[in-house]
Amino acid sequence: MTSTPAHSLEALYAELWTSLASLLRSYIAAHGLHSKREAIVELSEETIIVRHGEKWLRLIRNHAILTWTRENGSMGTMELTESGSVRSATHEEAMDLAAEQWARELMR
Repeated sequence: MTSTPAHSLEALYAELWTSLASLLRSYIAAHGLHSKREAIVELSEETIIVRHGEKWLRLIRNHAILTWTRENGSMGTMELTESGSVRSATHEEAMDLAAEQWARELMR
């Protein structure tokens, strides 16, 4: 069994991070189509912020660990996996399913 060098893993997590932001943008746009509502998605190397009216979601990445916070004070942590899913303490799901759920909740 070979191990993946740390710099390769960091590059992978950075790519997954960019993909997560892209998924959020796509799902936010899709959920806003019929109601002509828009949200703002901001991306940096360590932070994704999505805003729609009074609702917002902030994701902060530290290597593979994601910390999310919502406007209502709820928060939690998840981990990006090498296979492109996100894992919490209770479950693991594909990154696109997590992005779609966040978009649906924000655009209600």
